[in-house]
Amino acid sequence: ARYYEDARAFARIVAQYSHGKPRKNHFYICTGGGPGIMEAANRGASEAGEPTIGLNITLPHEQTDNPYVTPGLRFKFHYFALRKMHFMMRAKALVTFPGGYGTLDELFEILTWRQISLHDKPIGLLNTAAYYAELTGFIARAIGDGFVGAGRELKIGFAILQLDDVDGRLAEDDFRQ
Repeated sequence: ARYYEDARAFARIVAQYSHGKPRKNHFYICTGGGPGIMEAANRGASEAGEPTIGLNITLPHEQTDNPYVTPGLRFKFHYFALRKMHFMMRAKALVTFPGGYGTLDELFEILTWRQISLHDKPIGLLNTAAYYAELTGFIARAIGDGFVGAGRELKIGFAILQLDDVDGRLAEDDFRQ
């Protein structure tokens, strides 16, 4: 329940920050469009009166559209790779909430794209209940042992976010550290 509520609160904060801003300065909440944490983020933005986007995936079971995605902004994909590409083509930033294999797959692909200079968009990890502590330790070890960034400038920076940091970081456009 805490992960759900933090994702919902994060999206509400972002939506409230964006409300009334010109389109170029507006942040929209875009998720995988499914249940759980994705639903929470869409719900938080929807409750704040902002449109939300769902990039859903066709799976044999479990993945259904959540009711908080704005009608007309629901998109279905058959392949994860295409969905990730569409996420990043349109994103101003990526914030990863606690999740499972799909979340980690998306996060590591986006970090890899950053490392090979396919994008330079801010990446944040919403670290509810220190969820990402071991993962950031693993990444630090991979960097320290030369498996990540070896032989070239390291470009994988991401921010570890706490819910109460979000307002300030939005105002400063600071999700890079």
